[in-house]
Amino acid sequence: METLIEVVPAPKDFGNALIGAEEGSDIDLNVRLESVSDGILVSGTADLTVSGECSLCLDPVEFDLTADVQELFVFESAPAGGPEDEADEQYAVENDDIDLEPALRDAVILQLPFQPVCSDSCLGLCSQCGFRLEEDPEHHHEVIDPRWSALSALLDADKQ
Repeated sequence: METLIEVVPAPKDFGNALIGAEEGSDIDLNVRLESVSDGILVSGTADLTVSGECSLCLDPVEFDLTADVQELFVFESAPAGGPEDEADEQYAVENDDIDLEPALRDAVILQLPFQPVCSDSCLGLCSQCGFRLEEDPEHHHEVIDPRWSALSALLDADKQ
């Protein structure tokens, strides 16, 4: 059993479309490597800072994230002819080395919010004009359904 405590740089595209770690930013790894009968069990945490934009108002969002990592890197891959999904889900020990990046990427991306928000009370932007609704929560537009426009023309004629 070996414990690895190290700071590594975040790889490119380490996140989703709206939020993720900037390339080269620090990822603090605190993992334990254990030899088991099938391979090497990696367990621990990855601490990093993620940034992006609010999905409602497009303001910057930044917060610290701790992702739990627990993956088995197998000595021998799934046999050929077995279920394809099983072989795709395994991480392998190759030439006595393991590549932690795919396992870290999977662990971190699963922890990221699909639609990050700057605050729980964010109202977002007006869908018609882009006005920031936090500045005026009563903001709205008078929208007439085009199917009723002929009737509104009749009402306007009665007023004259």
